[in-house]
Amino acid sequence: MKRVRTLFSGMLAGLCIAMGGTVFLSVDNRVLGALLFSVGLFCVCSFGFSLFTGRVCYVFDNDLSYALELPFMWVGNLMGTWLLAMVEWMTRSGAALADRARVLCEVKLGDGLISIFLLAVLCNILIFIAVEGYKTIPHSLGKYLAMIFGVTVFILCGFEHCVANMYYISLAGVWSGKALLYVLVMTLGNAVGGVLLPLIRKYLLSAG
Repeated sequence: MKRVRTLFSGMLAGLCIAMGGTVFLSVDNRVLGALLFSVGLFCVCSFGFSLFTGRVCYVFDNDLSYALELPFMWVGNLMGTWLLAMVEWMTRSGAALADRARVLCEVKLGDGLISIFLLAVLCNILIFIAVEGYKTIPHSLGKYLAMIFGVTVFILCGFEHCVANMYYISLAGVWSGKALLYVLVMTLGNAVGGVLLPLIRKYLLSAG
């Protein structure tokens, strides 16, 4: 039952991130789109949904059962992003959104795996800053600024977020063996980037 709840929470998180991706594709101004994309992480953090890229940052702060939940979150995220993409395909906005998603996917799937991995590492360093800021900054303004800037900056820098890309690939209709491989490499990069700062912080605290 716990795994089912995790999967469902992951689906809701995937829907939220896909909603952020939708608004990013819907506006012509890239900066505004990146800023508005943060609505996805805002909903995830506010409602406590299970987003792989946020939860993986704390894998070394928890026990083995926490780590075993992560694959279910990832699958749930994939299901949620795919579901919203399919719903959008049935609307008048679907074709235009899909065309924009295909342009993004051509760039991502045309990149090298090492580049994709490193861009994913950099992405989740910022995701950790956003999520940790939301969790620990005591005043509301700083809490939300950390989250908004973390998301906005990773998008404007072109860093790779595996869950956002699940949505773009689903909407563009370009799933393939290669696309799955790229998403898995992004996932690995996001995991490495997510634990990097927490491990460095833990080392510095223990050394001090």
